[in-house]
Amino acid sequence: MTIDHASLRQDLTTLGVAAGDQVMVHASLRKLGLARSQFGPGGPDLLLDALEEAVGPTGTLMMILGSDYPWDWVNQRPVEERAQLLAGTPPFDAQAAPVLPEVGWLAEAFRVRPGTTLSSNPSGRFAARGHHAAALLRDQPWNDYYGPGSPLARLCESGGKVLRLGADPNTVTVLHYAEYLARIPNKRRTRWDYLIAGPRGPEHVWIDCLDDAEGIADWPEDYFAVITKRYVAEGRARQGRVGLAASELMDAADFVAFGAAWMERAFR
Repeated sequence: MTIDHASLRQDLTTLGVAAGDQVMVHASLRKLGLARSQFGPGGPDLLLDALEEAVGPTGTLMMILGSDYPWDWVNQRPVEERAQLLAGTPPFDAQAAPVLPEVGWLAEAFRVRPGTTLSSNPSGRFAARGHHAAALLRDQPWNDYYGPGSPLARLCESGGKVLRLGADPNTVTVLHYAEYLARIPNKRRTRWDYLIAGPRGPEHVWIDCLDDAEGIADWPEDYFAVITKRYVAEGRARQGRVGLAASELMDAADFVAFGAAWMERAFR
């Protein structure tokens, strides 16, 4: 099968991506057939070009980046030790830091693409480009960066969609917003510490939020994957193939409501 701009563009249109859409993208270049080892150089930009053309000049693309923070290991140590461990390290730079490696090469290509807007939260760092990019990322909360007022909340409120292009089922970031909406007791919380550049020099700061690393409650398997698979199995997502990858297009608000309801039943 030949994968090129025209075929990707047609696949996206057939799946339901349309002009004016606001779309959060999760993709596996390997499953799409666009990894360097399969396609050669240029796979990420080929996909991004097709996505931008699919949503058009009035549409918007958004991705989660996270941050490749070399001193993130400090957050596995007791809180009272972290300031001393971070002292003297280079301050975190939200504009220059690469993406969290596990997020993938497409997100890094998206981050460095001219015209991409970045949010500044070290833990919940997003990127967006297109007509509504600034509106989606504006005034992201420092604490609870995936909760109310976050880019995820704005995506849902504006009728946005989630596009999965061969991505693993446990990688749908918008379900973190569902964790905030779910009415369950004793949600597990955590704290992330950083050194950032402040007005008077390096400044030790921290972020309080629901635990988006280990989950807000104990469950025997990754509950994001369980929720995603059940949502798709119920026929609530549009399904198709983009490149070589089985793909889904989901209404963000409906998916979040589904996820929150599942959590309320499972974690009560």
